Amino acid sequence: MEGFWAVFFPVLRIWFTCVVVLIMLPAMFGISLGITETYMKLLIKSLEWATHRIQRASRAEEILKHSASNGLIQRDNSSLEQEIEELRRNRPKSAERGDFTLSDVLYFSRTGIESIVEDDVTQRFTSEELVSWNLLTRTNYNFQYISLRLTVLWGVGVVVRYCILLPLRITLTAIGLSWLVIGTTMVGFLPNFRVKGWLSELVHVMCYRICARGLSATIHYHNKKNRPKRGGICVANHTSPIDVVILANDSCYAMVGQVHGGLMGVVQRAMERSCPHIWFERAEMRDRHLVTQRLKDHVNDKTKLPILIFPEGTCINNTSVMMFKKGSFEIGGTIYPVAIKYDPQFGDAFWNSSKYSMVSYLLRMMTSWAIVCSVWYLPPMTQQEGEDAVQFANRVKSTIAHQGGLVDLAWDGGLKRAKVKDSLKEQQQKKYSHMVVGDDSSD
Repeated sequence: MEGFWAVFFPVLRIWFTCVVVLIMLPAMFGISLGITETYMKLLIKSLEWATHRIQRASRAEEILKHSASNGLIQRDNSSLEQEIEELRRNRPKSAERGDFTLSDVLYFSRTGIESIVEDDVTQRFTSEELVSWNLLTRTNYNFQYISLRLTVLWGVGVVVRYCILLPLRITLTAIGLSWLVIGTTMVGFLPNFRVKGWLSELVHVMCYRICARGLSATIHYHNKKNRPKRGGICVANHTSPIDVVILANDSCYAMVGQVHGGLMGVVQRAMERSCPHIWFERAEMRDRHLVTQRLKDHVNDKTKLPILIFPEGTCINNTSVMMFKKGSFEIGGTIYPVAIKYDPQFGDAFWNSSKYSMVSYLLRMMTSWAIVCSVWYLPPMTQQEGEDAVQFANRVKSTIAHQGGLVDLAWDGGLKRAKVKDSLKEQQQKKYSHMVVGDDSSD
């Protein structure tokens, strides 16, 4: 037994020394030693070779093309009025408003069946389909045949991910969170001078960079000149809880959220000591006026950090952007849109909260190959004259979707757990009623 401990402690010391010197210290100062770049090059070559072997062995090129279409049903973008008038085109009298024809039923029957088979909403709450297998068992949906060489490569990948990367990432994440709590607590004891704010931002960014290395994150930032400024509101599409780490790795933000207990509560209280984050009690979250007023007070103080908000209110699977809640756009001030797009080839960043707990999700993240994403800082936007909060939110959402190559959907992300609101059903009923009854219909 003494021999075991005589070997264990030196090995542990070497492990921590390598982690601190080769990864943690460079991460703190935003320096790269080229280790991550070399790892990513080897990983890309391995995945390309694996894809080539699968295509050659399975003759799956047709499957690849089919799976890349991202859907079972081919839809067009025609409106309700356009499609019904197309059905009525052989009936001149029926094409006029104020008429009803039995052929109208065909439109509602077809769209209803399409929604049952595959609708535009629920598929946004499941993991994105991959064009090719990335040697992670949970994403191997398209291919059944695996050659001996590919099986050996997969086995080596399991050993690397679970025996090398996982302990390394857990170590870095634990160090990053520990330093965040200790550093922000110490800064919190300083008097409220300018140096306190500078040290707070430094501690936040350094700790988030360590946590990002704990996920083997490779982040490409674009248009840094448009980074959110003090007194502004940063809004971004939401795919994962690690969106915060991705953005805070490059700049410091004031976080908005509900007060938690346990470990999360310890982190929140430590962060609030050094920086004016905005945390709400559960009862306060229901008071919309109180929430809006606290956010306005923060925005009106141009010395405070920009607020980071995800207006969708839930995680979407990296393929689309869903409805932005208007509350974030009623505050006033300048909106700084940010588009985030993850590369699913190296790991699925989407958090399906209805299927996985936070611990289970983080384990999946830490056993993936890497987290690779692109972040686009878009030009600041302000509310135009005559534009209400909903229209402003939709304009910002469309800008983010266009830049990130995401589908712009009008549906509410709350449909992940709730039923469709009656008001949305009534909108469709009113459209059809307007076609049948005519322009004089008011209901």
